Amino acid sequence: MRGRAWLGAALALGAQLRALWLAAAVEVYTAKEVVAVNGTNQRLKCTFSSSSPVGQQLSVTWNFQPEDLSPHEPVFYYLKEPYKPPSGRFKERVTWDGNVERNDVSIIIWNLQPSDNGTFTCQVTNWPDVYGTIGEVRLRVVQKVSFSEIHFLAVAIGSASVLMILVVTAVIICRQHRRKARAGRTEVADTE
Repeated sequence: MRGRAWLGAALALGAQLRALWLAAAVEVYTAKEVVAVNGTNQRLKCTFSSSSPVGQQLSVTWNFQPEDLSPHEPVFYYLKEPYKPPSGRFKERVTWDGNVERNDVSIIIWNLQPSDNGTFTCQVTNWPDVYGTIGEVRLRVVQKVSFSEIHFLAVAIGSASVLMILVVTAVIICRQHRRKARAGRTEVADTE
């Protein structure tokens, strides 16, 4: 009977330790979708939280899944320092833009092209937190930005500002013209 009690206690302790281990997993946070204009550069933001302090064994892996569902492609790797891809579509087009001390493992993709449409994944491991979520960012590269409410507001404010400048300029010119006319009449009256 005593052996069974010990075995039950060990199993219960194991279950609690496993629950704590899973609770200590790395959590990764990304934007769900990013829209960028063809030919521009885009920062893909990825941050994380970990129950363990950031250590020398922290690693970051960025991968890309094209929309046509062809195989995943490596984009970027970080372990103690950033490693750019030696080949592939992102060679010479990706830059590290993170700061691991601030839990930021973001990258910048340069000269975006329509073939870059797809899903980027950001995976972080920070020993002993080796399990956790994988962040996903769906990138859509468009030919030009659509006219949104923000653009409309910017145009309206810009137009109102230009109109206000024109009105103020017209008022100043009219006042100066009136002063000159008054000064001319005063001069004529003085000579008479």
